[in-house]
Amino acid sequence: MFLSRLLRPRTVASAHCDLPCGVYDPAQARIEAESIKAISEKYQASDDPEFRTRSLLIKEQRAELVKHHLWVLWTDYFKQPHFEKYPQLHSLFNEATKLAGAGGAKGAADPAVAEQLLGKIEEISKIFWETKQS
Repeated sequence: MFLSRLLRPRTVASAHCDLPCGVYDPAQARIEAESIKAISEKYQASDDPEFRTRSLLIKEQRAELVKHHLWVLWTDYFKQPHFEKYPQLHSLFNEATKLAGAGGAKGAADPAVAEQLLGKIEEISKIFWETKQS
């Protein structure tokens, strides 16, 4: 008991990474989602099997990046006061990450799914920029 108290940190710090830069922007997720949409359109227009295979691989990588960027915003940027002011935020992030995941853009080469994902990211972006104004 004494040892645990002795070893307990006196100062507790938190940050979204090892270097708290404070730089957040939904544009990172949007750019990757735009890439997913463009890749899906090119995939649909091509009959070259090698191109289509490469397209799917790259599209899946971009979908993982979308999820990553959204999760950083959701878990690191937005705080409890934001969720109180914008109660739809949790649902928006859940819907957006699902649209980026295996049941959405990652698992399908449908430009319409990518467009839905872009719509959710735009809704998140509007709220994000509103919070930056306050």
